[in-house]
Amino acid sequence: MLLPQINDPQQLKSLSVGELAALAEEIRQFLIEKLSVTGGHLASNLGVVELTLALHYCYDSPRDKMIYDVGHQAYVHKILTGRQDRFDSLRKHGGLCGFVKRTESEHDVWEAGHSSTSLSAAMGMAMARDLKGGDNKVIAVIGDGALTGGMAFEALNHIGHEGRKLMVILNDNEMSIAPNVGAMHNYLSKIRSDRHYLRAKDEVEGLLKKIPAIGGRLAKTAQNVKDGLKNMLVPGVLFEELGFTYLGPVDGHDLEKMIDTFHQADNVSGPVLVHVLTTKGKGYKPAEVDSYKWHGISPYKIESGQVLQAVGNPMYTEVFGQTLIELGHQDKRLIAVTPAMPGGSGLFPFAKEFPDRMIDVGIAEQHAATLCAALAMEGMKPVFAVYSTFMQRAYDQIVHDICRHNANVMFAIDRAGFVGADGETHQGVYDIAFMRHIPNMVLMMPKDENELRHMMKTALDYNEGPIAYRYPRINGTGVAMDAELHSLPIGTWERLRPGEDYAVLACGPMVQVAEEAAEVLKREGIQVGVVNARFLKPLDNTMLLDLAHAGTGMVVLEEASQAGSLGSAVLEFFAEHEIYDAHVHLMGVPDIFVEHGSIKEQRQETGLTVEAVCARIKSMKGLSTYTYKSTSTS
Repeated sequence: MLLPQINDPQQLKSLSVGELAALAEEIRQFLIEKLSVTGGHLASNLGVVELTLALHYCYDSPRDKMIYDVGHQAYVHKILTGRQDRFDSLRKHGGLCGFVKRTESEHDVWEAGHSSTSLSAAMGMAMARDLKGGDNKVIAVIGDGALTGGMAFEALNHIGHEGRKLMVILNDNEMSIAPNVGAMHNYLSKIRSDRHYLRAKDEVEGLLKKIPAIGGRLAKTAQNVKDGLKNMLVPGVLFEELGFTYLGPVDGHDLEKMIDTFHQADNVSGPVLVHVLTTKGKGYKPAEVDSYKWHGISPYKIESGQVLQAVGNPMYTEVFGQTLIELGHQDKRLIAVTPAMPGGSGLFPFAKEFPDRMIDVGIAEQHAATLCAALAMEGMKPVFAVYSTFMQRAYDQIVHDICRHNANVMFAIDRAGFVGADGETHQGVYDIAFMRHIPNMVLMMPKDENELRHMMKTALDYNEGPIAYRYPRINGTGVAMDAELHSLPIGTWERLRPGEDYAVLACGPMVQVAEEAAEVLKREGIQVGVVNARFLKPLDNTMLLDLAHAGTGMVVLEEASQAGSLGSAVLEFFAEHEIYDAHVHLMGVPDIFVEHGSIKEQRQETGLTVEAVCARIKSMKGLSTYTYKSTSTS
């Protein structure tokens, strides 16, 4: 066994290529066994085993900078850099992060949970190196899916213009999370299918080398002939025209070929793009057959590939997808738009039912937002289905193209609130703060899955501008579903429980927390009201005024950034109405990045629990002193 002996990438350099191949199989088995218990990103990591080994074999990390786009394909990198003994803690609270993490290791030089950032980072590091007079290598590993992101094209353009020495490895497995879409995907498919390319290129170059004593204009003519033939034969001409030397395609599972290719790349003075073909899920049949399902996977049985999922109520995402089909039958103008997340957003059933009304734009949130604005202006009813954390990437387009035009776009904001094991790069706790302050926006969040259905109907019936509903990454509460959908009056809240002197204003999953806390306090003789503050914008002005005039002490409870979200809105409301004696306490996510773990642990870390709510109410009554202490390591 070689793997137990590897604690530092320098140890790889003493191995033969044959030993590296044997190590690759040990790493695959290690990943399959460990992730069967913890879950995680399996298919993408199985696909880059040899690629990662070749990189660490050829280069000197951390002096040479290896930058992984997104980072969910960096498990092999973690194994080789001294972290294999911690894999039992992967994606658990206080354990290994599922992405590259700078605080974990000196070998993690760039961290990201969103795609298409690696090339910009590589350019920055290459510029810094040159300004400091260094000579280290800079290598960015980017997938063909991430290459659909506009930021990647911006970086390619700049890198080619500057001509600095760096290497881009295009890890081409024909997938991001879902199957890729778009012209770039088609272009790369053409390269992959051109089996005559390498032979033709070698023959042309060999022929030219045999011409004796080429000099002066003849040499220039020969080069022009070569370039002309290259333009006809070389599928990578797009990258060549952008200023890169294109090498490949190369088999990403052939260690010897990759090592030779990296040595060739080192001899190029400017930017190089190495096109590597890999198989997502390589070495584990279930993951090879269905790499989408096995991109991010729950614990499973190794022998059968059966995923071990707890039986429970349908997730909010599933309810969204099924309800969207109902609404699609009601209104033929409804179109679903998603940035490369049709499965994660629950849209596969809708796509099957309405293939012409389902648009996957690739990893291009900005484009998706502006596309929705234009669709709305032409009388369609677009639903922008997007994770909260990815919607951040389209902020300018939401302001400039949707809200400024008052375009009737519906936002379906999935993964709102804590997301569990994906951690700080994916937490959906900021969208209220950056959506609420934009003019023309209506923003709401349901207390349960049945109310989500009615909010979706509300959005479809709303014709006055942009409207958003946000929902969490959890199972529903199991409430009965109304057969008939109806619209909710815009800006109205719900009194769920009467109280004396105190009320908790909660939204989304925190409504259930508030009700449980109220029940606990009731047994102690304290009557606390609970309000479902389902509209985050506009607020229920009437109810807020009633609560203030009655002298009710209010706790605003939300699984969102305390700065700028619902609590801030309530305080702004009372300031605007010159009500300075309202008693308002805020309970939201404090000013920290909340790391990976279970959602339960993340709520405990941030003080958003039944016990914390009870303690806060008691402190307001003077029965105890409320204290909150973050356990975050951020």
